[in-house]
Amino acid sequence: MEKTTSITTSATPRNPRTLAEYMMRYLEFCEVERNLSQTTIKMYHFYLTDLTDWMHSYLQRSELVLTDIDTELIRKYRLDLNRRISTKSHQAFKRSTQHTFLVAVRAFLKYLIVEEKVPVLPPEQITLGKADPRVPRVLDDDQMKVLFDVQNLNKRSGLRDRAMLEVLFSTGLRVSELCSLNVDSINLDTGEFAVIGKGRKVRVVYLSPSAIDWLGRYLSTRKDAFTPLFLRYSGKRMTVDDELGESLRLTPRSVERLVKGYALRAGIAVDATPHTLRHTFATGLLREGADLRSVQELLGHSNVATTQIYTHVTNRQLKDVHKRFHRDLAT
Repeated sequence: MEKTTSITTSATPRNPRTLAEYMMRYLEFCEVERNLSQTTIKMYHFYLTDLTDWMHSYLQRSELVLTDIDTELIRKYRLDLNRRISTKSHQAFKRSTQHTFLVAVRAFLKYLIVEEKVPVLPPEQITLGKADPRVPRVLDDDQMKVLFDVQNLNKRSGLRDRAMLEVLFSTGLRVSELCSLNVDSINLDTGEFAVIGKGRKVRVVYLSPSAIDWLGRYLSTRKDAFTPLFLRYSGKRMTVDDELGESLRLTPRSVERLVKGYALRAGIAVDATPHTLRHTFATGLLREGADLRSVQELLGHSNVATTQIYTHVTNRQLKDVHKRFHRDLAT
């Protein structure tokens, strides 16, 4: 009788034990189960890596485990964040920046409790403290007009940039959302289209007549069949065998440089960015009487509290009361 050899494998996978292993499982969970964008996952990885790098230095240990994260360690980490100097601004981290690091840690701990069923520091024990007040920078009507008048319309890049600025201001898109648009995303007949924002949430945005006009002019210069809506016309050569033109897609960083450059050329004394146009879009709607929930929907905010920052610069009732008060005193 022929002898057979059986190979037995364990049906239960080995539980991860190190902090690094749990972190990797969490990032995979964000990608597969939560369907988060690669950009968001990259940022989560950045924040959590910052924590572990700091822990290696603070604990003087090469291997980290979950039980290392306790209230005292978090207190020391918060202290470190509060004392850090930004390499970009050369100033101390803003409270909102510190919060972003801590929110990522809390999300990780919540995953460990809910999904991995492991006892760790409860995320609610990581308090964020009071955030610095944020007042969004916006452009007034005169600044917007001059910003839209400094493109060289004799060049196809000038037509592209004017169309790009019009779309940003008309829709309030984030710069990443703008750059991800494709030619077939836009419906110039209806003046509306769907966009996938943060958290893969889909929302509908609307083009102004001016944005429709300038997009039409820009697209009339396009003799290609490439997919991206906004193409770059300078820089490194197109990737070989890139039939869709993805290597020519304008990047968020490029758009940021363009907006800053046009603001300087226009003589605007504001550090303008694509997000400045998003702020201007939102405050303009509220000043014209739009309700907060509608603006929240148009911006793609998950929480209406995020949208409420714009109410600080759009409360026309307070302005009217102030005017009446001073007019009454003068009479």
